[in-house]
Amino acid sequence: MKLSYFWRGLPGHPIHPPLTGATIGAFTFATVAGLAEVTGITENSGAYGWWIALVFGLIVTVPTALTGLLDWLSIERGTELWKTATSHMIAMLSATVFFALAAIFGHAAYKHGDTSSGAYTLTVIGFLLETLGGWLGGAVVYVHGMRVLNLVREPAGRAVSPIPHAEKERAEGS
Repeated sequence: MKLSYFWRGLPGHPIHPPLTGATIGAFTFATVAGLAEVTGITENSGAYGWWIALVFGLIVTVPTALTGLLDWLSIERGTELWKTATSHMIAMLSATVFFALAAIFGHAAYKHGDTSSGAYTLTVIGFLLETLGGWLGGAVVYVHGMRVLNLVREPAGRAVSPIPHAEKERAEGS
């Protein structure tokens, strides 16, 4: 077992993509909860859900961003994959800044069970940037094939195994 498996994941099972699910889910929920509050669908509960989801999203952003950075550092500079991955990273970091600003500037309103229009606007901008970043991240995997092994005939049991097999390590170039 290689030490790098702890921060990069196993061949064919990288750690960064699953973490993005938690991050994107939290920020998406924050956007929806904030919308429910600013449109009057909820009375206070949307604001509480919005702010708590923002804070949770910011917390899970840390391991998500760190594992993404470690993957990015492994890419050959100047390649088309690197350009796409760099654009993905910039979009996601920009989104994180907007979500952090929303949490900071929206905290006072949150304490009173409200979502301010300015803080919600920052949330929407963060969500749009996150959506762009997700699109670019999808291109990294599904167009450029980063960390994809393409072992189409791999038996199901070996494909999902948490134990790295020699075929997977060779396919990834480990």
